[in-house]
Amino acid sequence: MTYACVSWDDPAVQAIPEPGSDDVRSTPASAREPDDDELLRRIGQNDEGAFRMLVERHVDRAFALALRILDNRADADDVVQDSLLKVWTHRDRWECGRAKFSTWLYRVVTNRCIDLHRRPRSEDVEAVGEVADEKPDAVTAMHRTEVSEMLDAAMNRLPDQQRIAIILSYHESMSNAEIADVMDTTVSAVESLLKRARQQLRKLLRRSENDIRQALAED
Repeated sequence: MTYACVSWDDPAVQAIPEPGSDDVRSTPASAREPDDDELLRRIGQNDEGAFRMLVERHVDRAFALALRILDNRADADDVVQDSLLKVWTHRDRWECGRAKFSTWLYRVVTNRCIDLHRRPRSEDVEAVGEVADEKPDAVTAMHRTEVSEMLDAAMNRLPDQQRIAIILSYHESMSNAEIADVMDTTVSAVESLLKRARQQLRKLLRRSENDIRQALAED
């Protein structure tokens, strides 16, 4: 699909807040807020205020999803900005009632994350954290950090489709039917992806099982 040429000076584009900024949460909820379809209808009529409201409603969860997939804030920010910008640049093409907007947004975000994740990347040596002070609490924190890193490393070794299914299921608390909509597949395919992902994670984590049990016991 070809994107329209858009200037970053466009007021509508400037309306996209930075994920995690205070602007996302500063707007109080009104007694009766328009639903997504109503906002999309108004966006189709060049209503920049409706676009701003839609962005504020969905930017945090979209960013959280992208960050879990990519584990890089800058990349996640780029993915979300690009995905939301697509709403404005293609505002005259949305067909209300054809698809749930949040499902469409999650699908765009996950697909863009997968494309970005598959690009070759060099390791950033400076990204390695410094050793914490040798205090009891610090030692416990270091141990839990190591376990968390083991889990993250195991997740990153899963095939993309399995990893996305796990993230949507456990982090986003989506049902298998909702995951199927986001991933544009069937419920049975999602069930198969989740089953294979769990089996693969058990194999990858088997050697670290004692460390994980100890960390969980300390919670």
